[in-house]
Amino acid sequence: MARPKTKEELIEAAGVNFDKLWKLIDSMSEKVLNTEFDFSDDLKKKEAHWKRDKNLRDVLIHLYEWHQLLLNWIKSNIDGNKIDFLPEPYTWKTYAEMNIEFWGKHQNTKIEDARKMLKESHENVLFLIQTFSNEELFSKQYFDWIGTTSLGSYCVSALSSHYDWAIKKLRAHMKKVSK
Repeated sequence: MARPKTKEELIEAAGVNFDKLWKLIDSMSEKVLNTEFDFSDDLKKKEAHWKRDKNLRDVLIHLYEWHQLLLNWIKSNIDGNKIDFLPEPYTWKTYAEMNIEFWGKHQNTKIEDARKMLKESHENVLFLIQTFSNEELFSKQYFDWIGTTSLGSYCVSALSSHYDWAIKKLRAHMKKVSK
């Protein structure tokens, strides 16, 4: 699926990839669900997230927390409280540290709660997106707090693109466990 360029495509891609994610999760065996992620022997998997996330809950919570970033950023700025997308002290160079903080914050979150939290946050983001026009979502620099891109670009990243990331990670785990 091509990167969404309209509100309709954004909503469709988010829904399609969210459904794919849940179908994949629902297909996971107990063995896969109960085996800790371990990609340490795969030298191609160098990014920090391959070491950070140890189970399905960690992946779901990561998606949930990025939804919260998006929701908070949009709501705050629309209300006139100008904030950056990433909370201080994080930057695009240090956001991996923020992801580790999210991971640590949820080590006692139950998997059932993580599932519910992600489903609710997905719906909340889609509801918020509905309040914007196509122009507001996909015109670059439409809002002065966006920077050089578009609001829709942030939404795509937090929704369909992030769901793709999760699907790839879960498939890699499933493949490794079934060897």
